[in-house]
Amino acid sequence: MENQNADLSGLRIRRSHEQEPPAEGRRSRRGLWLFLGVVAVLVPTAYLLFSSALFSRAATVQLATATLSSPSQADAVLTASGYVVAQRKAAVASKATGRLEHLNVVEGDRVKKGDVLAQLEDSDIRASLDQARANLKLNEADLKDAIQWMGRAKTLLEKGVSSQADYDGAEARYNRVLAAIEVAKAAVGGAEVALENTLIRAPFDGTVLTKNADVGEMVAPMAASVSSRSAVVTMADMSSLQVEADVSESNIERIAANQPCEITLDAYPEARYQGYVAKIVPTADRAKATVMVKVGFRSYDSRVLPEMSAKVLFLTKTSDTPRETVRSILTVPLNAVATREGRRVVFVIRDDRAVEIPVTVGKEFGSQTEITQGLSAGDRVIAAATEHITNGTPVKVQ
Repeated sequence: MENQNADLSGLRIRRSHEQEPPAEGRRSRRGLWLFLGVVAVLVPTAYLLFSSALFSRAATVQLATATLSSPSQADAVLTASGYVVAQRKAAVASKATGRLEHLNVVEGDRVKKGDVLAQLEDSDIRASLDQARANLKLNEADLKDAIQWMGRAKTLLEKGVSSQADYDGAEARYNRVLAAIEVAKAAVGGAEVALENTLIRAPFDGTVLTKNADVGEMVAPMAASVSSRSAVVTMADMSSLQVEADVSESNIERIAANQPCEITLDAYPEARYQGYVAKIVPTADRAKATVMVKVGFRSYDSRVLPEMSAKVLFLTKTSDTPRETVRSILTVPLNAVATREGRRVVFVIRDDRAVEIPVTVGKEFGSQTEITQGLSAGDRVIAAATEHITNGTPVKVQ
């Protein structure tokens, strides 16, 4: 009976896969995790130490920039900056006051001297002109009557029928009519001039640069009010372009009339325009301590526009400069080009390592050499490619 009443709730069947691992297995797992943790710490540390040691052994280099240069720089005596300026330029305004009725040009239009650029309202002036012409016709009609009257008075005076006073009165009337006719003619001329002043004409052959007024706006000489415009358009003679450059007072003695120059526009650095010293303005700028030098173009194309910034290379008087436009060349320092396995290369820096770039070289210009293929303007290269620098060499920039 005691066996039948025994408590069996604490009994449990133990299966083979639920048995606890032996002590040796537990120690092996702990060792594995410990080893992995040590490796995770040591590997980054070793990498940092190796990188630091590698960087400490990196070659110190300086960089140079591949730039667009001119072959004429070897003959340069001075460089100056300036702007392209049209020597014939005008803000074309109206002599009359009125509302702008027609504008016949836009920016970029080429015009001839005398072409009508714009027109003001002229209805009131035309009415005044019609009135002056009518007044002239009236006085011309009076002239015919005055001539006849004076002729009759003269005949009657000769016959003794009329007195001298009557003849003198007829003659005075004739002279008054003649004077009135002259006044009427002057009035007609004035009205015609006023009508002509409503037409705004081009003062010379040129190109319209800007449009300063629109149809419907009031135009007045000297901008008589805030709401009115003075100039209608601004135009320039594009054949009169020159570069106005500021030259330091201390260097002005290096400049002479007709001295050959080379002009480079910032907008087109690859193009070089041949020029000459056209004029040295005989006054100095007190604030900047400079003298203005006007440099003329020997020839230029339609890309040259007023107000473009430019650089002028003043050359020696004996330099043989070509007449046509010269293209710039890409140059790097001569020491930047090295020979590796029979190839001409330069080195750039990527990820703190030197990477060789094959290039094709051209002519040498002093300490510079021409690069015809492999680089672009603005690329940074190692200035001195010594024999210790190879592809993949660790480097640091000084």
